[in-house]
Amino acid sequence: MLFPNSSSSNFLYLHLVPMILQDLNNEQKEVVVHEKGPLLVLAGAGSGKTKALTHRIAYLMTERHISGNNILAVTFTNKAAGEMRTRVEKLLSQQGSISGQPVLGTFHSLCARFLRADIHYLGFKNSFVIYDDQDQLQVVRSVLTRMNLDPKKFVPKAILSHISQAKSELVDPDKYRKLANDYFQEMVAKIYPEYEKTLLANNGLDFDDLIFKTVQLFQQFPDVLDRYQERFRFILVDEYQDTNHAQYVFLNMLAEKYRNIMVVGDDWQGIYSWRGADIRNILNFEKDYSETKTIKLERNYRSTQLILDASHKIIEKNQERTDKKLWTDREKGELIEIVEAQDEREEADLIVQKIRRSGKPMREQVVLYRTNAQSRPLEEALMRMGLPYQIIGGVRFYQRQEIKDILAYLSLIVNHQDTVALQRIINVPPRKIGKVAWEKIMHFFGEEPVAVNLGLARAYEMGELTEQTKRSINTFLSLLQKLQELGRELPASKVIREVVNRTGYQEYLLDGTEEGEERFENVKELLTVARKYDHLVPELSLATFLEEVALISDLDNMGKDEKDTITLMSVHAAKGLEFSSVYIAGLEENIFPHSRSQLDPEQAEEERRLMYVAMTRAAHNLHLFYTRRRSLYGSTQMNPPSRFISDIPSELTKVSGRYGDSYSFNLGGNSAVIRTAKPEIAIQALAEELYKVGEKVMHNSFGEGVIVEIRGDVVTVAFPGKGIKKLAASIAPLKKID
Repeated sequence: MLFPNSSSSNFLYLHLVPMILQDLNNEQKEVVVHEKGPLLVLAGAGSGKTKALTHRIAYLMTERHISGNNILAVTFTNKAAGEMRTRVEKLLSQQGSISGQPVLGTFHSLCARFLRADIHYLGFKNSFVIYDDQDQLQVVRSVLTRMNLDPKKFVPKAILSHISQAKSELVDPDKYRKLANDYFQEMVAKIYPEYEKTLLANNGLDFDDLIFKTVQLFQQFPDVLDRYQERFRFILVDEYQDTNHAQYVFLNMLAEKYRNIMVVGDDWQGIYSWRGADIRNILNFEKDYSETKTIKLERNYRSTQLILDASHKIIEKNQERTDKKLWTDREKGELIEIVEAQDEREEADLIVQKIRRSGKPMREQVVLYRTNAQSRPLEEALMRMGLPYQIIGGVRFYQRQEIKDILAYLSLIVNHQDTVALQRIINVPPRKIGKVAWEKIMHFFGEEPVAVNLGLARAYEMGELTEQTKRSINTFLSLLQKLQELGRELPASKVIREVVNRTGYQEYLLDGTEEGEERFENVKELLTVARKYDHLVPELSLATFLEEVALISDLDNMGKDEKDTITLMSVHAAKGLEFSSVYIAGLEENIFPHSRSQLDPEQAEEERRLMYVAMTRAAHNLHLFYTRRRSLYGSTQMNPPSRFISDIPSELTKVSGRYGDSYSFNLGGNSAVIRTAKPEIAIQALAEELYKVGEKVMHNSFGEGVIVEIRGDVVTVAFPGKGIKKLAASIAPLKKID
């Protein structure tokens, strides 16, 4: 069948194949019937890009009679690849017999398949193993040992991070050595080749090698490359704006011969530069392939026109971007709500109460934030109100490893018999007290309750322990005794600071990786909670703090089996998802946009793209929140409202909050005055405003009690049979009894 060339014959042809082209708009149809050569599809948020991509695969096979064996479709996640495969199979099942199955998968899974067949050309056996993160760390540690380098000075995770970044840029050990420009990089340049030698000796590859080695294979053995070029004559790539340099080179080498490469993506949603993605790959596609045909998918099937107009005002300020304008034939929609709160606690309460009063199923609503540490007050508000929630792309705040580690130290300071806490942190950070030594210690303790200090002090009696282990135990015991002494002298937040500093936990977390920085931010956020108890006498301060946190952790398990749950997630985790209502928290300067972007124009543009992604997750309702002051990472900040708020025209918004005054701000020439209305919903007040001495209250765990004292946010309650408890009103689930 001849493929029509003219535009008019194209549209005539569309009516001849209704099964594949049904339910597609004109631009999607144009994508599907594209004949040959490079194709750039600029697909706006919610524009049906996956539908266009999968229909093109089915069209090539059923109407162009291209064998599935000659089609390669690449995406980033197994979930996306699975969805693509399901859609293609459904389309093909309606068309009768076809030749072969298309090859669909992630970059890494496809490259692993290629290497299984051909890695012997590079000196590896085809039965290679793929090392996970822990395996890689072990390899680095073994290299450090051979080179007599201190792992405390040269942190294995930081070294791996540098090697991973090098491989994503296709920088081998020789190139890295030439590019190294500081002391740490020079040391990595010495470790990198030894790391590679160890992998080869063990016939192992790390995750980055899957693409790195495939590119090396193609570069060093043209015949192998030619074989794959002949097989995969049609290449389709999803989320092209998220490709890094190695992926970019891999794709272009495969497509070089026949140039039938279709890339789908949206530079406006390029938000992953921190993991190596290079937005220039999609921006420069037309330069890489001068004969490119470009099609824009601008019809949005998700959001109201008002939300699209507002998000366009955010993204249009970026200089490095393609030009498009999203539209929809849906209703214009409700105004975007801007809400001012006094602090992060009130912000969380406002969000939760608005969710409850919306009348919509909770699963259709999401709360977004810039950093994971911001989830803590939101979680506490949800737990106070007994609402089920789930965190996507993260762990509940009080279940995070770093938080549980610090709490274990604090528990040992207060409770000298807590061997469960001891087991958790006796070798965290690593201090050469391993699993075997721990088992011997526990055997020595026996089943009778023994003060940890006393048991560790008698470590010399444990004949089976090595002298090195005994010295490590004695050092740890001295540290623990000093911390216990400080626990009697200092309030809760200062005890946490001492734990972090004296144990070396800060250096343990800050290992040179982004993950380490985020984990340390979570520890600093724990200080925000602890400061609520600093007005109490030292020992009571720490004990009360631990008691309240234990209750919070217990509440963490409530509602987990509920299907209708509120979703909390970072904006990065929300990409590709959609919800009826979206609540964006923390819209203040230095939070969103992040402080790291203030002096970096490229990062500033990525923050703007991140805000665009957040806003376009909303189908019907969008709510933007900021606070006058915010306690975060252990300090109180008073940042002006985010520049993103002033970017949205006032006719697209409505403003509400707690205060009846006006709040003015000016950002880079963009001024705005927010006149807040009377509060629309009740705000939970401070303890002294909410409760009275002598009132009866109900607690989820302690039952019925009577308030005997109120001081600040701390309520002292006498519970018959349970004793007197000091509870933070902002956290504890207390209810008045009439």
